[in-house]
Amino acid sequence: MKRILFIIVFLMGLLSFVSCNEDEQALKVDLSKKEPVNLRETSDVITYAYLPQYSHTVSYQRHHRLIEYLCKKTGLHIQQIFPDTFEQHIKMVGQGKIDISFSNPFVYVKIARRYSAKAFARIIEDNNQERFRGQIICRADNQQIKTLADCRGKSWIAVDSTSAGGYLYPLGLFATHGIRKTDFSEISFAPGSGGNQEGVVLAVFAGKYDIGTIREGTLNVVADKIDTREIRVIAQTHFYPGWVYAARVGLDSEIVKKVKTAMLKLDYNQSEDKQILETAHFTGIISSDDRDFISVRKLAATVGISLEEL
Repeated sequence: MKRILFIIVFLMGLLSFVSCNEDEQALKVDLSKKEPVNLRETSDVITYAYLPQYSHTVSYQRHHRLIEYLCKKTGLHIQQIFPDTFEQHIKMVGQGKIDISFSNPFVYVKIARRYSAKAFARIIEDNNQERFRGQIICRADNQQIKTLADCRGKSWIAVDSTSAGGYLYPLGLFATHGIRKTDFSEISFAPGSGGNQEGVVLAVFAGKYDIGTIREGTLNVVADKIDTREIRVIAQTHFYPGWVYAARVGLDSEIVKKVKTAMLKLDYNQSEDKQILETAHFTGIISSDDRDFISVRKLAATVGISLEEL
């Protein structure tokens, strides 16, 4: 009798580990709920982080196929992690908690200057451009703002103080038209963890700020949340180098070489590779080095932003 009871209990325990069958609903992953994790408990883990310009869910959805591909091609154990803010991303590179950083070029020049991170690849955007630009937006029904000059005296919400398309590039455009930071009634940055680009559009849409600055392409991301016809693009900045992959200082050069080689082999004309690239919103990945970002450093100096500041 005891033996029978033991078997029944054992079988009931096994049921708790059975994965869902085809009649069950798949579990939804809520990336807003996180627990502290010691990223170095497993020494062979290579950490990969996408600067949180969009929500963690979007970051995961865009990059999980690419990471699966890299793991398969390199034999490395690569894990995507999710910093909550631009500042946290930068600090984690310096702390050695992010091995491979995927960031905008403004954040890159900061982590290169401060922590000796090294660029090794950059992307070709989904519009086949190796560069990207920022946009200045307002509500479509705002009759007080027609041109850049009309932005004087208005409230401005930007993505983050280290955002390229969502702050630095528009700041440079304002400067070339003689508009200084002190000419705005207010400059604020999108609050919260991740999703800063979406947050800017939603704040302008809600009428909380007169103007907002985002990277080109963001309006497509929020098209399922608002009627983007209610948003008008006032102006667009010049193009600057695209998003960049950088390795933290001290990361084994053989690891960087493996990752870079696998990235550069992705071919948009091959169906499997095309799925990976389209999911990430790339059309390709090309080789890069620090010299590609001279124009970004010059722009930061022109508008008086120190690369030592967050």
